[in-house]
Amino acid sequence: MERPSLEFNLPDTHEEGKLYVVDSLNNLNKLNVCPAESQHSLAEEENTGGTGERMAGSNAGNQRLFFVTFVLTLTVSLALVSFVIFLIFQTRNEVDQISRRLLSEKKNIEELKKLNNIILKHLNQSRIKE
Repeated sequence: MERPSLEFNLPDTHEEGKLYVVDSLNNLNKLNVCPAESQHSLAEEENTGGTGERMAGSNAGNQRLFFVTFVLTLTVSLALVSFVIFLIFQTRNEVDQISRRLLSEKKNIEELKKLNNIILKHLNQSRIKE
């Protein structure tokens, strides 16, 4: 049995209905947001597709926003790089300090080994004498 063609057309009408509702909501929003005087200019702008003045104004605003964002990004990047360089120097100083301590401890250990050998020799000699 074949299905009627109405079943296939229902989803399309439903989508068109959704688009109509969204379009109506947009129009209602424009009425609520814009004052009555600007409705004429809004209607003219929609009909003409917008003039160059609005485009130039938004273009300049976009350029200004881009420039501010760019400068802010550069500032944050510079701060992060400075912090990383500071951490590198701090780490290097700590490593140098630890290396000096290790060298001094190595010298102390060598001196203790020498003293230990001297004591052992002395003990061995004193046992031989007995």
